[in-house]
Amino acid sequence: MVIRYVQPVHSALVERFLTELKQASKQGSVLDLACGNGRNGLYLARLGIPVVFADHDTDKLSQIDSIIKAEKLPAKTWLIDLEAGEPVVDQMFGAIIVFRYLHRPLFKLIKASIADSGLVIYETFNLGQRAYGRPHNPDFLLRENELVEQFDDWQIIHHFEGVVADPERSISQVVALRELQ
Repeated sequence: MVIRYVQPVHSALVERFLTELKQASKQGSVLDLACGNGRNGLYLARLGIPVVFADHDTDKLSQIDSIIKAEKLPAKTWLIDLEAGEPVVDQMFGAIIVFRYLHRPLFKLIKASIADSGLVIYETFNLGQRAYGRPHNPDFLLRENELVEQFDDWQIIHHFEGVVADPERSISQVVALRELQ
């Protein structure tokens, strides 16, 4: 029997805003924050967009690092515990993408770490998710309009809250552009 590893598919939201991500990457790398298996960042890096993969999971970062080296991608990994106090970021990013992760104290850092004309793409579960499965803890679920409120001083170019299929889940999304200061 042959067992094949299937690379998880990147988010449609990343593909939908690819032009904006390419433009934002001229201001700095794209940070794939809490990247997990790196599905979204790898999609971008394979298109020539510089990506920094940040996570606390050394095994997943090691797998991503192997792919980066094997495919000679414009990317690097960053081992960081995002929940052990306030992380120090010493560079500005053209964009930050976050999927399926919520640690509210990071909102301030995310906003401060994106260059002028930079972009944030954020998607994670909301309170409606409790009807569909994990997570159930409200600490890990967005409240209604919470993402929009976090980025209300930015230009919101996309916002969605509701149920999506395949698999069925309740999410919130925001794509916001940091306007010139």
